[in-house]
Amino acid sequence: MLSSDGFRPEAPRIASFLLAISLVLPGCQVRPLYSTGSGVEQALASVAISEADDRVEQRVRNELVFLLGGGRGEAADSRYRLDLNVTTRNIGVLIDTDTDAPRAGRIVVAADYNLTETGTGATIASGKRQTVALVDFPVQEFAKVRAIRDAENRAAKQLAEIVRAQVALALADR
Repeated sequence: MLSSDGFRPEAPRIASFLLAISLVLPGCQVRPLYSTGSGVEQALASVAISEADDRVEQRVRNELVFLLGGGRGEAADSRYRLDLNVTTRNIGVLIDTDTDAPRAGRIVVAADYNLTETGTGATIASGKRQTVALVDFPVQEFAKVRAIRDAENRAAKQLAEIVRAQVALALADR
């Protein structure tokens, strides 16, 4: 048959593609993670967070308390416990050849976390996440200290947001 007779050779491929799509799409499920009726917000608000050992870990903890509680702080009666262990590394990546001092670097803030159910002690989720904040090291010592602290704060805030998302995913599956 010729194409002038109305036969198109790509028609069977298009039909099979549409059939495959119609079979696959009903299996997809799209649901909002933070919808108000899902119970995830209430579960997030009932997470207690372990005490901090240093300034950066305290910063991550404070951000998590705010994010998990929706700005209300920690709940008095917690159903879950989040144990955090935060580490910080300062890595110089651009070395000045004259002074042999770093001019730019990365601040790496990493957290090991373990989410457990308070009543049973069963682990719900655990993992390790890290964030990197870039920093320029000025010549003045106070400016350098302040630049490092600002980079640590940025990385701590990003890390708290990532850990919150992981906790929310774990609690949404329950």
